[in-house]
Amino acid sequence: MTKTAMITIAGRPNVGKSTLLNALVGEKIAIVSNKPQTTRNRITGVVNRGETQFIFMDTPGFHKARTRLGDYMVNVVRQSVADVDAVLLMVEPIANIGTQEQMLLDQLREEHIPTLLLINKIDTVEKETLLAVIAAYSEAFDFAAVIPLSAREHQGLDTLLDELDQYAEEGPHLFPEDMNSDQPEKQVVAEIIREKLLWNLDREIPHGTAVEITRFSERDNGILDVEATIYCEKASHKGIIIGKQGQMLKKISSQARADIERFMGMKTYLETWVKVKENWRDNMNLIRNFGYE
Repeated sequence: MTKTAMITIAGRPNVGKSTLLNALVGEKIAIVSNKPQTTRNRITGVVNRGETQFIFMDTPGFHKARTRLGDYMVNVVRQSVADVDAVLLMVEPIANIGTQEQMLLDQLREEHIPTLLLINKIDTVEKETLLAVIAAYSEAFDFAAVIPLSAREHQGLDTLLDELDQYAEEGPHLFPEDMNSDQPEKQVVAEIIREKLLWNLDREIPHGTAVEITRFSERDNGILDVEATIYCEKASHKGIIIGKQGQMLKKISSQARADIERFMGMKTYLETWVKVKENWRDNMNLIRNFGYE
């Protein structure tokens, strides 16, 4: 009998939610960087295990919004923890509960949805620290289970899936067997380019960027043509993204192209441009235009 479970991964920025999603799916479908607010949209990953199809939703980090894009991201999290079979609250191995975690716990208490506590990055701490973290969180909330894991090292993933199997409902699978995400290829390609901006640029600059794919077509000889426009908020940022004699843009594009070729499984010709759209993060039309809706 086939079963399906819808599961939301929630937590503060940079706790490892996207790394966990990629590890579970076995392929990179969510971009990862060491900067907060890397994930802006809800990203769905599909894992088939025996008769059960797990549908995981990676959400933006829950944070204090300072722009309308930030408001949008926080709303995505709020909506994603409603109407699912279970929620995974992912935290770092720190024995006190932060403001963001407390706000999420308050909302989860209202939703009455089974919530599992995932303590990530266990490869970085001693066992005593871990016990203190479990004690602090268990006092604050009645978790259905507590699972220590390391998303980066792929530790504890089978235990997690075993535990989640009990929340799956009988019924047909929602995605075909060979599909591991609901993201259109074009959107994944835009996200790959944005990931390289996050990797290569400092401070506030990458947070003010958005990527629009203006051309996405395959030639008869099997080469993929991609044209992308990178939007930033200030003319000074444009100069930094392009870099001296175009070196920075060249580096970003070449890293992105390698990842796109890996993801698409075909040779890719990538052209990138940089344009300025001032304060786009506070302009709802532009936010929607860049696919955040």
